[in-house]
Amino acid sequence: MNKIMSLLFVAVLAGCGPSEPAATETVESLADDPVRLKELRQQCKLDRAKMGDALCNRVAEATRKRFYGDGVPYTPPENPPKF
Repeated sequence: MNKIMSLLFVAVLAGCGPSEPAATETVESLADDPVRLKELRQQCKLDRAKMGDALCNRVAEATRKRFYGDGVPYTPPENPPKF
């Protein structure tokens, strides 16, 4: 009986390993945290296979979002200044 409980305990602990926090990060959360975004961009650049395509794609999308903003097109003023 003790062996079964021991094996069950080990199996439960193995399933409760630390989860990867980067897997839960969204594009919005990455775009709002430039330090974390820069760190993940560097890691994806060095070892994309280890980081995973899904995370690196979110990092790329967050970088694009920070660069382009919210996507509102530029509208020039009705009366441009004269030089």
